[in-house]
Amino acid sequence: MAWVITQIHAGYSLFIPSDNGFNWALTIITLTVLMRLLIFPLFMKQMRSSRKMQELAPKVQELRKKYKNDKQRMNQEVMALYQGAGANPLGGCLPVVAQFPIFISMFTVLRAIAEDRPSFGMTRELVDSARAAHILGAPLPATFFTGASEITKFGADPVITKIVLAVFVAISSGTTFLTVRQSVTRSMAQMPDNPMAQQQKILMYISPLFAIFSLNFPLGLILYWVTTNLWTLSQQHWFYSRHPMPVVDEKGNMVTPPPTNGIFTKLVGKPKAASEPPPAAPEPKIVRQQPTRQPRSKRTGSKKP
Repeated sequence: MAWVITQIHAGYSLFIPSDNGFNWALTIITLTVLMRLLIFPLFMKQMRSSRKMQELAPKVQELRKKYKNDKQRMNQEVMALYQGAGANPLGGCLPVVAQFPIFISMFTVLRAIAEDRPSFGMTRELVDSARAAHILGAPLPATFFTGASEITKFGADPVITKIVLAVFVAISSGTTFLTVRQSVTRSMAQMPDNPMAQQQKILMYISPLFAIFSLNFPLGLILYWVTTNLWTLSQQHWFYSRHPMPVVDEKGNMVTPPPTNGIFTKLVGKPKAASEPPPAAPEPKIVRQQPTRQPRSKRTGSKKP
């Protein structure tokens, strides 16, 4: 992780000063995007598994009704159904598990920078550059609980530093809530009688509280977390809008609505249908004029009596 950070930072240093906070912010954001692109196949695998479980929801409901008095048999039948269809109920954990080593590595590298230790192959110049970098006036390695004297050594204002860190933690908490809410809402819609629905609601409202623990994280790590939350939120919204949930029509059949452009459709409205050419003007009605009947005296070749 330290090597990747070094390479990205060196690239931005070609046109941005190495100790500039904007340089380090771009370095962390770029690192986050690269990592999320790397685990994108896991996200797609997670979403495909989720769609399979969604398609199996009616059968799962039937099994729950059939074995409602035998929980063990019901769980066995449900798991057999999932295995037969290739659905993995734990597929949603894959992206989280893949990100965990990245998160720990980022924390370890930034903590070494905060402790002024050029470890993991980082040079002294790189560590000094990171310690001198300020993002919106807050030092990159500072935490919310860093002492005022230590923050002053970084050349920053302790009050401004704590305000910036509190704002970033609030954004992290808000994006965490929206991400979990987006997933839980869809899960509850596809399985209204899910016995875990209440637990999912509780998780939805408790999850933002975990962001409070990030008050002890360096600013660079909080920036990474905010970026990955925004990526997850956008990624889920894109997938859900392109793969809407099936609905029951008036005849009781499951129908999949057409995909939309998500929030873009809400902002600009539904695309207008292609304008149809104006109807052709009706052809003029041809009125056949019948010749008036002439008296016999005026007809050709007739003689007046």
